[in-house]
Amino acid sequence: MTQAVMIGIAGGTGSGKTTLARTLKKSFEDDVTLLCMDWYYRSFHHISFDDRKQLNFDHPDAFDMQFFIEQMVRLKNMEAIQRPVYSFIEHRRLDENIREEPRHVVIVEGILLFENPEVRNLLDIKIFVDTDSDTRFARRLVRDIHERGRDIDSVVHQYLHTVKPMHEAFVEPTKRYADIIVPEGGMNEVATDMIVEKIKSILRLRG
Repeated sequence: MTQAVMIGIAGGTGSGKTTLARTLKKSFEDDVTLLCMDWYYRSFHHISFDDRKQLNFDHPDAFDMQFFIEQMVRLKNMEAIQRPVYSFIEHRRLDENIREEPRHVVIVEGILLFENPEVRNLLDIKIFVDTDSDTRFARRLVRDIHERGRDIDSVVHQYLHTVKPMHEAFVEPTKRYADIIVPEGGMNEVATDMIVEKIKSILRLRG
């Protein structure tokens, strides 16, 4: 049975994972499915909005890993999925789903992607995007204010109390599992070109 090539992109918040994923996707046009680990946060609809804001979203337990792995397996086996939709403004999973068709290349990205051994075993190429902490914080600050409706105080508080310590405890240590470490993510054209050629070589081997 033909299987999709699964590319995993991990790294800290604001490191450039999404930019790299989108850059790689352009090289394969319509034959790529993008899957974001953030869509698989557990559903916290049963608690109040104020309580949801206090949750630690950077700990592995914040994710519905069983569901995430099940959907990764389906995509790897060239089967369609109904993936969840997550609202970063409401801090909860929405009731709607989006159908993702099977493609020969699946790019999966997330801060804790390499933390789980079952996830690592599904990936053909593991990429860690390595960007300095000041740049990552600045990017997160801009993104959360402009795209997620946060204010400066809440972003700084969350970064200092959960994002930074969780990065040091759970994200940074997974760098050792990477096949490739890419400084600055999608802005690194040399690394991007090398990754594209590696994906193409795997596709050729699989016919």
